[in-house]
Amino acid sequence: MHSIKGRTNHLRSGPEREQAPDERMTADIAELFAQRERERFDLHLRHLNGQMVKVLRTIGYDVGFCRGSGQYLYDREGLRYLDLLSGFGVFAIGRNHPILREALKSVLDSELPNLVQMDVSTLAGVLAERLLARAPYADKVFFSNSGAETVEAAIEFSRAATGRPGIIYCEHAFHGLSYGALSLNGDDIFRSGFEPLLPDCVRIPFNDLAALEKALHSRTAAAFIVEPIQGKGVVLPDEGYLKAAADLCRRYGTLFVADEIQTGMGRTGRFLAVEHWNVEPDMVLIAKSLSGGHVPVGALLTRKHIFEKIFDRMDRAVVHGSTFGKNDLAMAAGIATLDVLASERLIENAARTGERLLRGLTEMTERYELLRSVRGKGLMIGIEFGAPQSLKLKASWNLLEAANKGLFCQLITIPLLKDHRILCQVAGHGSHTIKLLPPFVISDEDCDWILSAFDSVIADSHRVPGAIWSLGKTLAGHAMRSSG
Repeated sequence: MHSIKGRTNHLRSGPEREQAPDERMTADIAELFAQRERERFDLHLRHLNGQMVKVLRTIGYDVGFCRGSGQYLYDREGLRYLDLLSGFGVFAIGRNHPILREALKSVLDSELPNLVQMDVSTLAGVLAERLLARAPYADKVFFSNSGAETVEAAIEFSRAATGRPGIIYCEHAFHGLSYGALSLNGDDIFRSGFEPLLPDCVRIPFNDLAALEKALHSRTAAAFIVEPIQGKGVVLPDEGYLKAAADLCRRYGTLFVADEIQTGMGRTGRFLAVEHWNVEPDMVLIAKSLSGGHVPVGALLTRKHIFEKIFDRMDRAVVHGSTFGKNDLAMAAGIATLDVLASERLIENAARTGERLLRGLTEMTERYELLRSVRGKGLMIGIEFGAPQSLKLKASWNLLEAANKGLFCQLITIPLLKDHRILCQVAGHGSHTIKLLPPFVISDEDCDWILSAFDSVIADSHRVPGAIWSLGKTLAGHAMRSSG
């Protein structure tokens, strides 16, 4: 790539204005990254979210990742790390997959007529066709830019299709942080400070059919929006819950909406998580992995009769939309991602490696009293820790809990990164669960790496006094000062 030379700023030109270092005009982004990479924390402290920088420095996550390939990240020294966060699930096919990169380059090189708003997109039609082939009960697709935006569309579609105002959601749910999606957030830490939120939203416990039927009884609920597996704690439904919930919704005229933004696209070993329980939702929400990790995209899959309640006349053809929702780069990313999932059999690999990890981690619960349980499906795995019985461990545990609920998990994640070069994090605020969302491309060697590292770090956490509990005292001190 070549530097852009000779351009002038006709709005702010002249000898009195000097160009700031961060305004150097260049098309060589790799060079720009290399030049400024070591300033990332300072840039964020000055111009972005400085609190995030403080968090990263406190927990020792100031590594300086400089490259990503597949399931691996590489730091400034070229050391390799295994990424079990995968960008909160977006890198299902791994970082910088060559097929995805070629697809995106092809769009740019072809000079396609992108976003001709008084036309329709060819690539959007192709991607919709391929998505609907994986959900035969659905007939129509609406494309958006993100998971949260897809949830917003689901709220609007549900209300328009039913003529009802209410939306039912679950405790501990996470559906996004835009206004409507936040109104369905079951964790108060995200809601605090932003109220009042959307009216007519009713919170019920997850896995509670009686509570659902009570909320449905007034027949004012347009939709019940639910994650098949709750992402914040990797909470699985009871075996018959989702099927019975869908049946209840149909009985009361409420739409059953499956938020598969994190669980979909093969994360649980099936294309959609609802397939594990033979459920056919009225709407399915997809995002994250559909993007391939490069170009944000969301998709709402729904039945024809619902879709046509919204777009029911020619003068309502644009009643709901999104300027960038069907852009060619996003559509190409989705098409390429589906191709890679199929050609490399990555959903099958997610099922196989996920089963192996679940089995290996579950075996550790028999040896370590701090390890409470392991749960999940495919490569969506929750590792839950809990209060110990032995007196030495209990005293140390209580010290951390008094400082900050859920702080113990950092005594596992920090050594995993520092000593074993494995990147993972807790499943939510105040949670005792560490969540694994590895790319679907992980190998058997990676599984060995994961199991060996967790075994080593959890074993160290049972040694009091020890290095891990010294770290715990330091973190507890930080937590106390932060809250004070």
